[in-house]
Amino acid sequence: MPQTKIMVIRHAEKPNGEPGLMPDGSQNDEALTATGWKRAEALVGLFDPPDGKFASPLLARPQTLFASANPAPTKSLRPEQTITPLAEALKLPINTNYAKGQEAGLVEAAKKAGGVILIAWQHEAIPAIADLIRDGDANHVPQRWPGRRFDLVWVFDLQASGKWSFAQVPQNLMPGDSDDPIPENK
Repeated sequence: MPQTKIMVIRHAEKPNGEPGLMPDGSQNDEALTATGWKRAEALVGLFDPPDGKFASPLLARPQTLFASANPAPTKSLRPEQTITPLAEALKLPINTNYAKGQEAGLVEAAKKAGGVILIAWQHEAIPAIADLIRDGDANHVPQRWPGRRFDLVWVFDLQASGKWSFAQVPQNLMPGDSDDPIPENK
């Protein structure tokens, strides 16, 4: 049976005392910071390691990429920017057909795509995405993603039973990244 896996990451670092920067160097509050761009570049090695050895056996090379669209009022460019270097390395398009607030459609499209999926999104909606992937089963899944965490991959694997497993994998890509999972909060 082919592998069905959905991995979800939060976009990389956003302006919080450090300016957001476009690829041409111009400032934009909706863009990644210089640190965020470094994380985006480092994600290539996490999801497409040059030696083929993943940092965790739970990770895999994505076959389909999703990032939230940036229509008003959010206008955030960060989710798409976060996986642009990976998309270029893998020669894959990024599906930006879904905006924040359209998580149900996103998850439906991801499940329909099958294979190995990577979603980059805003942190506030990632727990909702998790609940939708797991068909409303929020057991053992944190229901809040902390605002200062950019360093985790949430991994969902479709089991033979038809249920989705859940695990948190630390990225360990940047100074200050943590090995600690986000605690469950009820």
